[in-house]
Amino acid sequence: MDSHKQLKIGLFGFGVVGEGLYRVLQQTPSLKAELRRVCIKHSGKKRNAPESLFTTEKDLLLNDPEINVIVEVIDDADAAFDIVSTALLNGKDVVSASKKMIAEHLEELLELQAKTGRSLLYESAACASIPVIRNLEEYYDNDLLHSIKAIVNGSTNFILTKIFEEGLDFKQALILAQQLGFAESNPVLDVEGYDAANKWTFLLTHAYGIKVKPEELLFNGIQHIHAGDAQVARSRNQQIRLVAQAQKLQNGEVAAFVLPQFVKDDDHLSFVKNEYNGVVIESGFADKQFFYGKGAGSLPTASAVLSDIAALRYQYKYEYKKLYHHKPHQLAKDTYLRVFVSFDDLKHIPREKFEWIEEWHAQEERKYLVGVIAFRELQENNWWRQNNNSLILAADPVIEDVEIRKLKKRSLELAGVF
Repeated sequence: MDSHKQLKIGLFGFGVVGEGLYRVLQQTPSLKAELRRVCIKHSGKKRNAPESLFTTEKDLLLNDPEINVIVEVIDDADAAFDIVSTALLNGKDVVSASKKMIAEHLEELLELQAKTGRSLLYESAACASIPVIRNLEEYYDNDLLHSIKAIVNGSTNFILTKIFEEGLDFKQALILAQQLGFAESNPVLDVEGYDAANKWTFLLTHAYGIKVKPEELLFNGIQHIHAGDAQVARSRNQQIRLVAQAQKLQNGEVAAFVLPQFVKDDDHLSFVKNEYNGVVIESGFADKQFFYGKGAGSLPTASAVLSDIAALRYQYKYEYKKLYHHKPHQLAKDTYLRVFVSFDDLKHIPREKFEWIEEWHAQEERKYLVGVIAFRELQENNWWRQNNNSLILAADPVIEDVEIRKLKKRSLELAGVF
């Protein structure tokens, strides 16, 4: 695309993000981007834009030869994939905010980009106003990228903040999040970790060249966290966050997961509260870098969409350098995790599955233990999600296979009672 050529945009969706983009485009005339047509699902609704912009006919956008950019900000993943794939095949560049669609169809989207030579950008699909994808693409070589950990879901972070700051229980915090518009009326995608896992799949591709489906990731949400878990965290000068993490191991593989985690009070992520998102990237020579910003909302998300639209003036494409120009990393399956598990009844906890148990608190009404368990055990079995059990990772959870034998030997010597 000629960098001096005006961008002519066809927009799908005019909800919170779509209307935000319309307002932002009006305030940035220097971008030379014209919104030509908006496709909506239902006509007749009062909208804060000229009626002549709107249509319910998607082909009026997808087949218009003058429209050279399609922007998709709808909440139907299947419809979004149909729109995006058709637009690419019709020679149009695309900007998408649909994390579920990208997570489920990344393989096909990569093929379509290679086949058509068109660009698909989706910075707004993860962390909204934080430019994490562009940074992973352009700044960090994967041989130097040690780890990335992030809070990528604002709804769950809001709920956890209210539990810690105001002493609300989970249900009260969830209701408040819904009332304020931070959680959906059906909050399962957020609360049970699906949204965060979707985002983590393609962030892993940009970070380490890993292609993974959401269902292949080890993940869970915050639905089982108890008030007692929060009390334990406070007693240790820690908080609980839903953390997406990827850490390169000594053998070159990458341990990756999305799970509740204890976060030390001086950790960068402990400062990420309410609906905000945060990303901590650790590399070989730059140490840790911390990105912080609003992870949801009309204008923060629209600003990320706008950034992608602006990049299209210069024919910008994701090069997927870690996937195509490096040897992609592999997901680790044989590492170990240090975990906290609280429970009502010991019979629901398979103690024999732990490599060792470091702490045992059986006198409290809500019992808990701290121990080390194989990553594979959590991936292949479901006991830790059932029977009112709550599993939370320790602050530094990953223990490599090379360390496990030394630690196990020492732990058994010190704690022979187990």
